[in-house]
Amino acid sequence: MGLPLTEFERRVADVLHRIPRGKTLAYSQVALRAGRPGGARSVVRALRGLHGAGVQVPWWRVIRADHTLAAEVAAEQARRLKREGVKTRGRRVL
Repeated sequence: MGLPLTEFERRVADVLHRIPRGKTLAYSQVALRAGRPGGARSVVRALRGLHGAGVQVPWWRVIRADHTLAAEVAAEQARRLKREGVKTRGRRVL
């Protein structure tokens, strides 16, 4: 098991678990729902912390505000989203 989770990481995990299958939220929307308006970058850090702690969350349901996927994870993210019925074209969620 990894490091203990911060309160914000716990809130982000809760928000992610509430995103319905086949739906997405922008990082900024996750931040707002987790109580940190304007904290999109904090969500990215929280996702890394959750991963490091071995916490499984549906990370692939979080996308950029412009509906694109981050290059580092785009192939895997698109594959998982398509499996849930989300349409993508290249690195863009339609």
